Amino acid sequence: MQKRSFLKATAATFVALAASLAHAQTTPIKFQLDWRFEGPSALFLTPAAKGYFKDVKLDVTIDAGNGSGGTVTRVASGAYDMGLADLAALMEFHANNPDAPNKPVAVMMVYNDTPASVMALKKSGIKTPADLSGKKLGAPVFDAGRKAFPIFAKANAVTGFTWTAMDPPLRETMLVRGDVDAITGFTFTSLLNLEARGVKAADVVVMPYPDFGVKLYGNAIIVSPKLLKENPAAVKAFLSAFTKGVKDVLANPAAAIADVKARDGIINVDLETRRLKLAIDTVVNSPNARAEGFGQVNAPRLALMASQVSDAFTTKTRINPDVVWNGAYLPSKAELAILPKK
Repeated sequence: MQKRSFLKATAATFVALAASLAHAQTTPIKFQLDWRFEGPSALFLTPAAKGYFKDVKLDVTIDAGNGSGGTVTRVASGAYDMGLADLAALMEFHANNPDAPNKPVAVMMVYNDTPASVMALKKSGIKTPADLSGKKLGAPVFDAGRKAFPIFAKANAVTGFTWTAMDPPLRETMLVRGDVDAITGFTFTSLLNLEARGVKAADVVVMPYPDFGVKLYGNAIIVSPKLLKENPAAVKAFLSAFTKGVKDVLANPAAAIADVKARDGIINVDLETRRLKLAIDTVVNSPNARAEGFGQVNAPRLALMASQVSDAFTTKTRINPDVVWNGAYLPSKAELAILPKK
């Protein structure tokens, strides 16, 4: 009897020890998106919902964001371990804060092309970038497209324009009202926001930056240097699980929206499905992404972007692309081969 009790107690101790060890091996990761829970956030919410992060012993919490600049700052401060942010915003932070002790590093490209574009209503008579000269443009001060507009303007000889600043929810409204002649914004955000305000897509002129000589990268996964130093295996595991999830999202975007709906119950499912598909087609599975490979970058293109952002953002110091980007944590080329051929 005593022996059986001892065995039971030993077994119970073993189970408790195994459970505590399993728990101890789970690494908590705080992740911040660049924006609200919308269609494109399925790229992160789906691998979380399917348990892919848990499978690799990561306890990932994903929070909405309010702009790439904020995400970069919060990862730099240690409030978040990782995030999704516009690469130009990360470059700007590096160049303007050369003495910052914790400068986040980009480890995986998600939007191979910047989603920024200039949008105008056809009735304005604006058809090409040349028509923007002397016009009134509108965007929030921190908008990625607005900050990179000097690169667009230089590539297309646009001159004499002026800017009007507003909060993000007013951008499309002011264009519809005629308060501004054109706006900058992410194509998959502003185009659908214009539709929500009663404008038909056919009545909007869209000038995507990548189609008009601006070869900037878009959003990348960024990591705090502390996590890279203390737990590089966790970073590798995250990127591997994320890639697996993205493959599922690409295969069935409509199903992935359910994972966004689970986080924000008031989203418009049809609208966000279209937004996700638009993001996939324009920046995730773009011709450049297929040429370079999902998650990866091209060194000369990265160097050109660093130079262009240094000039356009008038940064305190020149941007060193080798310090901003580190591709050593990426999954294998075979794992990254997830982009469906067009």
